[in-house]
Amino acid sequence: MQDQLTGIEAQAVAELRAMTDVRSLEEWRVAYLGRSGRLTQVLRGLGSLPIEERRTVGAQANEVKRRLEALLEEKEAALRQTELARELEQGRIDVTLPGRPVPLGRLHPITQVVREICGTFQQLGFQVVEGPEVELDYYNFEALNIPPEHPAREMWDTFWIDTGEGERNVLLRTHTSPMQIRVMEQTRPPVRVVVPGRCYRYEATDATHESIFYQIEGLAVDRAMTMADLKGVLAEFARRMFGQNRRVRFRCDYFPFVEPGVEVSIDCFGCNGMGCNICRDAGWIEIMGAGMVHPKVLERVNYDPVEYTGFAFGMGPERVAMLRYGIDDIRLFYANDIRFLRQF
Repeated sequence: MQDQLTGIEAQAVAELRAMTDVRSLEEWRVAYLGRSGRLTQVLRGLGSLPIEERRTVGAQANEVKRRLEALLEEKEAALRQTELARELEQGRIDVTLPGRPVPLGRLHPITQVVREICGTFQQLGFQVVEGPEVELDYYNFEALNIPPEHPAREMWDTFWIDTGEGERNVLLRTHTSPMQIRVMEQTRPPVRVVVPGRCYRYEATDATHESIFYQIEGLAVDRAMTMADLKGVLAEFARRMFGQNRRVRFRCDYFPFVEPGVEVSIDCFGCNGMGCNICRDAGWIEIMGAGMVHPKVLERVNYDPVEYTGFAFGMGPERVAMLRYGIDDIRLFYANDIRFLRQF
């Protein structure tokens, strides 16, 4: 039996040294040290030996078992170290090479223009505020001097929301002007704000019109404000956005919530006022509407129109972007064509 133990140990050691795979170690352990392993079978046969011989063989068997377990532990550690080194070598990164570039997205061109416009007015002392896109008829029309029977409502036909009460008093806002009222209701003069946001109008789309578009509204109210303040602020804005050499023109126009109202234009930056395709040979390009806040609008928010005056203006960022980048169709901004958007 002692010779048998010696043979088992020699064979086990030889097999263990030849192994190159960690997974095969478990098979080896079961074959030699498991409950039905070869060494365990020898130990179970000790009961048939005389007492003296049983002690000698038992001690030898335990010593063989201890040595095999120690060799198994060493072999497993060595194989795992080898596998780890192999995995590290396969996954090795040459840090001296430049990294792969990570593709970055871009801000939408309209977002870029909105931020630039708002940033320009912030430099001129205005605050940026936002308002709800779902608005009440009162704020969208009535408080802005556009009562239910006013023909100007046809200029801003929109999407009405059914509230289940049988009345048309909730709608998607047609302009950002309702925030004039909301801001003045909660603020005492002086007021200087610009309001960017989306607007909605129920109209056919073409190269220059969309049913969903952005608008930026501006409002300034204080004591003794005049048309000169309006002209100074808007002329400075136009020169910062379109170039310091721009000339600015103000012509009379009509908006229900201002009196007087003006159309603000700049001389064409494509032809310097000589006439070209950009300005349609007019020499001037309209960029916004503006005017002095109507006294009735001030009275709605309990501002005394004798003590306080102000001016308001509104523009479309899409139009500004079209002028700056030479884009001839507003629908391109919302077609989600990556070939177009990637240019900005």
